[in-house]
Amino acid sequence: MTLTLLHTAAAHRATFDRLRDRIAPGTQLDHVVREDWLIRAQGGIDDDLAREITAATMAAGGPVLCSCTTLGPLAEAAGALRIDQPMMQIAAQTGGKVLMAYCLKSTETPSLSLLQREMDRAGNDSGIEPLFLGHHWPLFEAGEADEFADAIAASVRGAATMCDDLGAVVLAQASMAAAADRLTDLGLPVLSSPETALGAALERVRQA
Repeated sequence: MTLTLLHTAAAHRATFDRLRDRIAPGTQLDHVVREDWLIRAQGGIDDDLAREITAATMAAGGPVLCSCTTLGPLAEAAGALRIDQPMMQIAAQTGGKVLMAYCLKSTETPSLSLLQREMDRAGNDSGIEPLFLGHHWPLFEAGEADEFADAIAASVRGAATMCDDLGAVVLAQASMAAAADRLTDLGLPVLSSPETALGAALERVRQA
């Protein structure tokens, strides 16, 4: 069975194809790229956009993974797996405070709400420390992938050293994942979403 992925950035195709080749060679991925969805969602998700995303999820005919955190709640309501849910669950189960780094204001509410939901489920009342890094987003938009990852890592490192009782760091958006490789010496889990989400989605494929 095919796994359908809903993306709002074309760069995510290569990311998930590489992960697929490493952890599940031969699995068929059907990429649906709609950059306009994220652009439109910046001003709020209206009824037309909601219908389009719901229709795309329902039309897949099998498991769906939504790689956009902004659209995650809507895709989840339509039956898709939102990319950050497995990561947020792992972070919540560490038992300590979670530093959540993100670059888009449209991601803030859905990501914080999801993380709080998972912390409540885990019985973790240590709290969430939001870290907005919107000033780095133009690097991603310009295709400066290494510079973007370096900037995210530097900001996360600085914030982590100032935050007591951290149990984990989450990089809320899939586009931020490469920064995790630059933070392996931080002394606590730095979680990114693509690999954990793909693993969970592939399990849905196996069970379908």
